[in-house]
Amino acid sequence: MKKLIDRINPEEGSFLEVFKFWDLLVQLVTRDIKLKYRRSFLGYLWSILNPLMIMIIMTVVFSFLFSDGVEYFPLYLLAGRTMFEFIAGATDKALWSITDNAGLLKKTYVSKFMFTIAKITSTMIDFLFSLGAMVIVMLVYSIINHRILFSFMNLGFLIPFVEAYIFSVGAGLILAELHVFFRDIRYIYNAGMTAIMYASAMFYSLDMFYKNGEAQIAAGATPYAIYLAKFIEHFNPFYIYMKQIRYFLWAPTLSTGVPYWAQVHVIDFVLGFFYAFLMLAIGISTFKKSQDKFILYI
Repeated sequence: MKKLIDRINPEEGSFLEVFKFWDLLVQLVTRDIKLKYRRSFLGYLWSILNPLMIMIIMTVVFSFLFSDGVEYFPLYLLAGRTMFEFIAGATDKALWSITDNAGLLKKTYVSKFMFTIAKITSTMIDFLFSLGAMVIVMLVYSIINHRILFSFMNLGFLIPFVEAYIFSVGAGLILAELHVFFRDIRYIYNAGMTAIMYASAMFYSLDMFYKNGEAQIAAGATPYAIYLAKFIEHFNPFYIYMKQIRYFLWAPTLSTGVPYWAQVHVIDFVLGFFYAFLMLAIGISTFKKSQDKFILYI
């Protein structure tokens, strides 16, 4: 890896300059992970226990309202929430990445891209730990139902995982840049993430929209519910990544087959990578143009 990095000689301020500070990037990621679990009695186990406890609470709350027709609802809920929390957690940490490292940026020159990438990468590692909760729930269901719910399909989660990471880097760079110039962005971000959560079918399925749309058609009305479902499916990256990870972790466990609203097609992967690289391109471009002004505002 070091030989490869030594061959890279990017211009100052470019995204690839991160590789010149690779050792520091590793140290920042390690520091973030250690700080999160410092003085924690259970340490890294919280990455598994936290999503498990929240899954239990949300299952109790929402199973009576939204789980109709969703087999293994806790798995459905946990898979979607784990992916959502990865993107939300990564972008939230990225938002503060430049302002929190103002002291270091004022003392010496390092790639500013590095701080945002370090925050997102440390969240990525937490995400991988949190998948342990998914394994535990699948194991419990395997014992209860006397059949193995694990399959090679589960390894496909790496596809939406890569998409979500790239998307988070792009979105994180934009948020980090905006937070330097406009501190109020943190409040807009929190409100926006709440809205996105409810629009991403975390604890409900789009089947309810299609059923309402069919009822609207039967009544001779415009099927707005179906239009809304289509909009979420094609224009909400969060839902696209959640749908994909459910397809690889939740869908293979179903004994009744994958419902039509949960099936993943080539267009879902195309859209997933499209939104990821589009966000990355925008993030790198805008961040690079404004990074020289950061020192005046931090």
